[in-house]
Order: sequence, then structure tokens, then C-alpha cells
Amino acid sequence: MANHKSAEKRARQGEKLRLHNKYFARTARNMIKKLRETTDKKEASEMLPKVNAILDKLAKKNIIHKNKAANLKSSLTLHVNKL
Repeated sequence: MANHKSAEKRARQGEKLRLHNKYFARTARNMIKKLRETTDKKEASEMLPKVNAILDKLAKKNIIHKNKAANLKSSLTLHVNKL
């Protein structure tokens, strides 16, 4: 348990940040799932840049690892190209 005021504040800030990161990571996972379930090439092509932008933002803020973002973008691009 935190013994100092500053440690208590950091604990509060950490919890707030964890929830913030969790929200954006969950949103990205939902968008990825929706893109993978799409069978329409036109719709998937419109969604791909938006999903890529979100993955880049998550990687930049260290919510996900940059290599994971690159792997997801690559696999999603292959999926859209196969449609």
C-alpha cells in the first residue's frame, strides 16, 4: 500500500491510465475483428486505412508493441488483398 501522498497519486494516475489504454486496445481489437469478418472488398478497403492508423497510434503510445502492430497490419492487408 502507498505510504506517501505522491505514491497514492501515482497509484490513482496509473489506474486511470490503465483503463484508458484498455479502452483503446479493446476498440482496436473490435475493429480488427470487424475487418476480418468483412467479405466485401470495397468496405474492407475503406476500413483498412482507419485500422492501420489506430494500430500506429497504439504502437506509438506503447499500448501494443510496434512489431505486433506491424504484424497485424501485414496480415490485415493480405486479408483485404485476397478478397
